[in-house]
Amino acid sequence: MRKAYLAAAGVIAMLASAPALAQTSEITIGITTTTTGPGAALGIPERNALEFVPKEIGGVPLKVIVLDDGGDPTTATTNARRFVTESKADIIMGSAITPPTIAVANVAAEAGIPHFGLAPFPVTPERAKWSVVMPQPVPIMGKVLYEHMKAHNIKTVGYIGYSDSYGDLWFNDLKTQAVPMGITIADEERFARPDTSVTGQVLKLVAANPDAILVGASGTAAALPQTELRERGYTGLIYQTHGAASMDFIRIAGKAAEGVIMASGPVMSPETQDDSALTKAPGLELNKAYEAKYGPNSRSQFAGHSFDAFEILKRVIPVALKTAKPGTPEFREAIRQALLTEKDMAASQGVYNFTEKDRSGLDDRARIILTVKDGKYVPAK
Repeated sequence: MRKAYLAAAGVIAMLASAPALAQTSEITIGITTTTTGPGAALGIPERNALEFVPKEIGGVPLKVIVLDDGGDPTTATTNARRFVTESKADIIMGSAITPPTIAVANVAAEAGIPHFGLAPFPVTPERAKWSVVMPQPVPIMGKVLYEHMKAHNIKTVGYIGYSDSYGDLWFNDLKTQAVPMGITIADEERFARPDTSVTGQVLKLVAANPDAILVGASGTAAALPQTELRERGYTGLIYQTHGAASMDFIRIAGKAAEGVIMASGPVMSPETQDDSALTKAPGLELNKAYEAKYGPNSRSQFAGHSFDAFEILKRVIPVALKTAKPGTPEFREAIRQALLTEKDMAASQGVYNFTEKDRSGLDDRARIILTVKDGKYVPAK
């Protein structure tokens, strides 16, 4: 009788402690980013921003695992598979540049794990169920550049971009949006991310003499054609994508950066936003913390991507916890569903409203247009 009583008491004690046990279980987040190699200027700010994200959400601790992929899709695939098989990750993030991000998305789709892409990448139907894209999609950012071109009577444009999927995204968008607006593509040139010279490509662009040139590159490598174009005497407008929006671009390009027209997320200038802008408070919060740690004007477009992924998680994890526990397929599915049901998720780079078809969930609130004047970013006119 006493043994039966003790057994029953033990069961009651276990049941009573079950909620507490659930509260102390961890949510595992695996992040592969690019902290070495040509893409390090993007991946390092993404990693640094993780210092300013929550340590717990909904009362549950977050276990964040960060691995470097060096910008290599094969390494990114290996990292993502480690998150799946060894870490039993609930969520995967990464990478900092487009090719390895595609690789991570493929692993996430196979494993059925929510994936937050930290670089623009094409979300094909097979990737759409589990992946969302934190950076602004190219069409949204491209449109503001082409509208600026039209307003400044640009008739012809030359293009120089990466010889990879990021360069393709921008060149295809240029053809899709700018050409119907009456802008003619005068020349197309490509270069590899690790290249240290683009002299041959720049000479061809200068010879074509377009009214403006669009550079489809990212990180510090975007400064290479910027610098060589000015050194070779090109005096027209040079446009850069949001992949170049960092202080490192100005540091590397120096005086050649003056007058550049650059698409950017609002995190690069939250101080100039209206108080009613939902992106203002998160942008100020991130930049204050980031610049206190890493110095004045160290803010970065890329820091915003990883920071914002956790802003989204602050909204969706509490919803998922109502129906499932971390470490289970049910929890991963609950995260996926919550990404679709939560609306107007404000972050430093935009206001996110994901749908089954729109995996970036962003609108025009996710973009601003900047120029460089006296070594500083200011709103462009």
